[in-house]
Amino acid sequence: MFLENTVNHEEQFGWIEVICGSMFSGKTEELIRRLRRAQFAKQKVEIFKPTIDVRYDEEMVVSHNNNEIRSTPVPAAANIAILAQGCDVVGIDEAQFFDDEIVKICNDLANSGIRVIVAGLDMDFKGNPFGPMPALMATAEYVTKVHAVCTRTGNLAHYSFRKADNDNLVLLGETEDYEPLSRAAYFKAIRENYIVNDPQNISENLKK
Repeated sequence: MFLENTVNHEEQFGWIEVICGSMFSGKTEELIRRLRRAQFAKQKVEIFKPTIDVRYDEEMVVSHNNNEIRSTPVPAAANIAILAQGCDVVGIDEAQFFDDEIVKICNDLANSGIRVIVAGLDMDFKGNPFGPMPALMATAEYVTKVHAVCTRTGNLAHYSFRKADNDNLVLLGETEDYEPLSRAAYFKAIRENYIVNDPQNISENLKK
């Protein structure tokens, strides 16, 4: 990420940084890295995550590499606005699970002079834009797209393929439930699943 020096040093402002990508791409790892640097600089930092994310810990934000940082679990985006007052930096993990109000909250915080760092999945397991992430990416000053490595081809992975037999949009899981795949590997896996599960309607399903 490249942050240009400001020209008007008297202007008090914040900004939004979005870190996005597939599962196992290092989003949370990068979020923690940036927040740790801010803490080292003696800035007042608050970190938030949705209460539904209890995979590793109920309170800590934890990366797949087991790096962690203390956070405040909140049930809705509105809670962040209340708890973030007086901060220099606000970090938000798993932003795709928040309601659409997270976009307004992040912009309000940035407008009040706070640096906002958001991490989340850009696409769901069906390959569609996930929740409020597209709007966050559009309004952010800086967007960093990170990639995993495809488990089947070794190329850069852009998709989160769900191995578990579950159609719910939200399904918290790890390597037993998901794997990162490249575009070609993802659509090959989707096609194979349709052949196995619904051989009579392959072409119709692939259009969805």
